[in-house]
This record gives sequence, C-alpha cells and structure tokens, in this order.
Amino acid sequence: MTARAIEHIGITVPDLEQATTFFADAFGAEKIYDMIDAPLAGPGIESGLGVPPGTAIESIRMLRLGNGPNLELFVYSGTKQREPVLPSDFGIQHFCVYVDDIDAAATRLEKAGGTLLSAPGDLPGGDAGPGNRYLYARTPWGSTVELVTYPSPQAYEAGTDRRRWRPPVTESVDSRRQDS
Repeated sequence: MTARAIEHIGITVPDLEQATTFFADAFGAEKIYDMIDAPLAGPGIESGLGVPPGTAIESIRMLRLGNGPNLELFVYSGTKQREPVLPSDFGIQHFCVYVDDIDAAATRLEKAGGTLLSAPGDLPGGDAGPGNRYLYARTPWGSTVELVTYPSPQAYEAGTDRRRWRPPVTESVDSRRQDS
C-alpha cells in the first residue's frame, strides 16, 4: 500500500455559504457539489464519526482548490461545539495554501474576510531561501490557515535527495526562479 496524496481536508464551519464565499474569494476555490440533500444523523453517524449522541450533519460541500487537496466543508447541529483549535492545541491545527505572490494573496485573503496574524515573513531554517516566505491568518470563523511561497531552492535540499511537494512551475514562477 502506498499513500498517494492528501485527497481532501475536512473543515467544520458555522455557515456553509459564508465559508464557500470565503474560500472562493480568498483562494479561487470552486464548488464541485453538495454531498447530501437531507441531514444525516443517528447511531451510525455518531459511532462512525465519534460524535456525541444527537449530532447531525446538516450539509457537506466539496470544493476544488488549485492542484492540491479538495476542501470538504461540514455544518453540524445538535451538539455543543468548541472554538476553533489554535496551533498550540493537539490535532490538526492549520492547513497551508501555496501561493505564487504572497503579498497579493494576503491582500485577497484579508479582503475576503480573513484576519492576517502577521505580515509575510521569511521562511526560517530548512525552508529558508531567497523569496521563500510565509504568514499565518484566520478564517472568518477562526480556523488557522498558512500562506507559503518558496520560489527558490530551500535550505534543506542541500542535505538530502528527498523533496517536499512543490507545485508545477508556471511561467511567472519559472522566471523568478531563474532570477534568484
């Protein structure tokens, strides 16, 4: 068995339309389809997902995001919900979106309703390289998202033949890599 890739990331949101609009406006995500026509509830859902009794899935929507994993949005009801996880909490704490122009992407994310936690900064350590930058932000409902760009080779590449995933080179990115 070989893992091929992350196929989708599931995100629980308070409002399906708000989240769809945010991901479309911030990242160009496209709605593919809604997965259910009526709420899903009952013992099978409760045991299958490990959620409390009385929990119902109100809606599920699949979005396409660039050439990375799909985003699967969920809206739940019938149970107490906690605040979004912070990066210091256990579990999946953020997802990262690769962008070619981090300054433009940060502006777009903020205009879509997200909150920037900092200005774009240089990637440190093994990720360092000319023009390699990142920033963290929050979605309108409080989940953490990272923006990253690494148009230059990363420092870790000098010590191993193994490579992280990198998006296919586009003409604009290719010209920046040749200039560095």
